[in-house]
Amino acid sequence: MRRRHFLQTSALAALASPLWLTGCSSGHKADVAIIGASTGGVVAALAAAVRGLNVILTEEMPIPGGQLTSQGVPPDEHQWIEEQGAPFSYGDFRHRVRQRYGQAWQSGFTAFNPGACGVSRICHAPSVATQVLLEMLGEHDGRIQFIPNCVPEIASGHRDHIDAVQMRSLLDGTSFVIEAPVFIDATERGDLLPLTGAEYVTGSEGQAAYGEPHATEEADPANEQAFTWCAAIGFDPAFSPDQLGTPGGVDEALLEPPDSYTYWRDYVPALQPAWPGKLLDLSYSNPISLEPRRLDFDPTPRAQTERFNLWVYRRLQEAGRTWPVNGGVTLLNWPQNDYLDGRLIDVTEAERITHEEASKELTRSLIHWLRMEVERPDGGRGWPGLFPMPDILGTADGLAMAPYIREARRIRARTTVHEHHVGEEARASVGLTQAEQFPDSVGVGHYRIDLHPSTSGDNYIDVAALPFEIPLGSLIPIRIDNLIAAAKNIGTTHVTNGCFRLHPVEWSIGEAAGALAAQCKLTGELPPAIHGSPDRVKALQDDLVRLGAQLRWKFD
Repeated sequence: MRRRHFLQTSALAALASPLWLTGCSSGHKADVAIIGASTGGVVAALAAAVRGLNVILTEEMPIPGGQLTSQGVPPDEHQWIEEQGAPFSYGDFRHRVRQRYGQAWQSGFTAFNPGACGVSRICHAPSVATQVLLEMLGEHDGRIQFIPNCVPEIASGHRDHIDAVQMRSLLDGTSFVIEAPVFIDATERGDLLPLTGAEYVTGSEGQAAYGEPHATEEADPANEQAFTWCAAIGFDPAFSPDQLGTPGGVDEALLEPPDSYTYWRDYVPALQPAWPGKLLDLSYSNPISLEPRRLDFDPTPRAQTERFNLWVYRRLQEAGRTWPVNGGVTLLNWPQNDYLDGRLIDVTEAERITHEEASKELTRSLIHWLRMEVERPDGGRGWPGLFPMPDILGTADGLAMAPYIREARRIRARTTVHEHHVGEEARASVGLTQAEQFPDSVGVGHYRIDLHPSTSGDNYIDVAALPFEIPLGSLIPIRIDNLIAAAKNIGTTHVTNGCFRLHPVEWSIGEAAGALAAQCKLTGELPPAIHGSPDRVKALQDDLVRLGAQLRWKFD
């Protein structure tokens, strides 16, 4: 019997949900157990349930959705998202989000972007995404049991097979056991991998592994992309520091700078090539050229700025709208609050907590700097009418429930996607103009290879990727026979994680993982056997297409 222990995680206050299982029983059984209700985990649950499976879906946070919800990041999307490049179920999610805004704002919702932002065709409040995902899960409440506020702590099994996972409640500390023939790891950090003894990689593999043009020269397991603690802020244009009260009527305590404000105000990232100056500044490294780039910041309604207005970058709601909040709202997921002083994976619990708290303080410092010190287009300093917006993220302080994690533990997979499969420059070097076409493709995606500055001091790596396919082999570990990866923990490299980590791609990965679990139930076989049979792979692909997945790009 193999047993491994999980690094415990901190408890969070619960939010009411109709899908709760109240209390923790001694054991649960299902056709598939999904550990982690990340974006990929939620979609895997939906895909399995619609195919008739009974599903247990667990989650560390009080709510499902991961980067869409508890981490507070509306989707980053590719340019063809309105026509192709994601499953029908992702289109259904987007339609439901638009429908809520359209009904509340009494306007149409076709091709509608609530935030009119720069990174997505549907920049919207994470609280709305939470409502929509709970609605979608609730439509399968006879098949999906959602258990929030719990983490895996022990996995048991025999040989290369998982029999059960013991979970610990973050509410009362009690434990319960989940048994299933197939387990899916859809946690944000790949937390099931060390528990099960699954081989995995962290950080950068180095040039020797795959010869990737943009890999680091040497392997460095601690070299991970920065994580970010996001926050939502609003702007009260009528507020004056001379008047009584606070902007937006928020608690005055939310406007106080953290004790570490001086540290973060003066912080200069130690990166190579060099960052152009202080982190809290409107200059930063252009991700593609690494040359200094200057931005403007102006939250006033319909502001016209000389340079790109950072307020618009991840804006969630334009000014003049009153639902789900009043006035304009933007999300702080910027270069200025990327946390570079440490990592959250394979560290002690004390280290993890230290870095999480420091990351929160960086974001609070950014808010204070924007309110008091940022340079205004008119030559003045600060926008005191800015304020944190708790309702947008379902928290008391306006910060997200969880950190936005860009890079997880990654399985050593039957297929590892590397830069020579998807990188435009790498493919062009051998005369190819399309990404690798995988015979076992189970989905598609597209985004630039976008790596944020890293914990080992690398500046941005941002290079073009071609529209790519997701091979089934990247979801299947090399050894554990009943484990499927369904989030950022699939078989990519440090480099290709930069284009596989985005919302529509993770959605497609989750869709494939849930469908694979259903094929296991249908055939009585485990993932390696299905992957090893061309006929089984074809049956899985046919099933995915039948329910709306896209396996190949369709260009003239």
